Amino acid sequence: MATIKEIAELAGVSRGTVDRVLNHRGFVSPDTERKVLEIASLLHYQPNKAGMALAAQKKKYHIGVLLFGEENPFFDEVIDGLNFRQGELSIYGCTMTIRRIPFDLATQLDAMEELRADGIHGLILSPYNAPEIRQKIDAFWDDGIPCVTVNTDIPNSRRIAYVGSDYYKCGQVAAGLLCLMTHGETKVGIITGSHNVLCHEERISGFSDYITAHHAPVHTVDIAVNGDDDYRSYGAVSSLLAAHPDIGALYFTAAGVYGGCRAILDAELPRMPVVITFDAVPTTKKMLQKGVITATICQHPKEQGVRSLSLLVDYLLTGELPEQTFWHMNLDIKIRESL
Repeated sequence: MATIKEIAELAGVSRGTVDRVLNHRGFVSPDTERKVLEIASLLHYQPNKAGMALAAQKKKYHIGVLLFGEENPFFDEVIDGLNFRQGELSIYGCTMTIRRIPFDLATQLDAMEELRADGIHGLILSPYNAPEIRQKIDAFWDDGIPCVTVNTDIPNSRRIAYVGSDYYKCGQVAAGLLCLMTHGETKVGIITGSHNVLCHEERISGFSDYITAHHAPVHTVDIAVNGDDDYRSYGAVSSLLAAHPDIGALYFTAAGVYGGCRAILDAELPRMPVVITFDAVPTTKKMLQKGVITATICQHPKEQGVRSLSLLVDYLLTGELPEQTFWHMNLDIKIRESL
């Protein structure tokens, strides 16, 4: 009977890569997958799944998950992806503990320590962008607890992979849409979640750099912070519209979109501003259908959950680092007519 070692030698890849392909765990390039499957078929390979499952179950891998936004529906969809993939990995005895936390450094540090004390073997997290979190991720790696960042990243840490969007590109796409949808001099207000979350900051940087590079007549009048909270977002947008009644556009880089849109409706403006948002959670779809939101940029949250857990469990099972460090999602643009 052919072995994984023989297939790996013929394909010119590692045994871990062959294992990923044959057991549908993790992600490899289409060319590598095709080569491995062809060789396995020619050799009439028959996997010993029972033996692999038994070996994995003895280890009883426990995965910790730390996500932002206790009431952010975007992360509900990430969790759907995590739970879906966990179901597929149930043969390997994988369990998860999921925590939802606010944008707070001390809270995330405490939660990481609590999960470590619970005996996790790996961690998936949306990191608060601070040196202390980077140091904690590095310490986890030194202790044999690999981390995967999801939805937002933290530079120069020893996490094994990042799964999410290219957020600088997200900002550029948002700016490009805004320029297509406005005419002449336009004032824009930006509503962001937190200046301590890298993806929010990169969405602003990408947006601003695009406007500058293209000499667009778009001027940012203010940047408000809502903490991904609809109530705070309502107040922030109300204040923006009161201070700048001639605002022609609003750009939401994070959650709190529904509260901000309610503020737009309650302001009874003579002319609706162009509104660019992210994601297609139910309340965002509702405001898109009502014509309050002009366009929203989607980033496949369920796939983020599926892929982050796949990469982490695959590393735990094989000891091989992912083929690439950054796993970026495709960006889809939705308008009312495309829902």
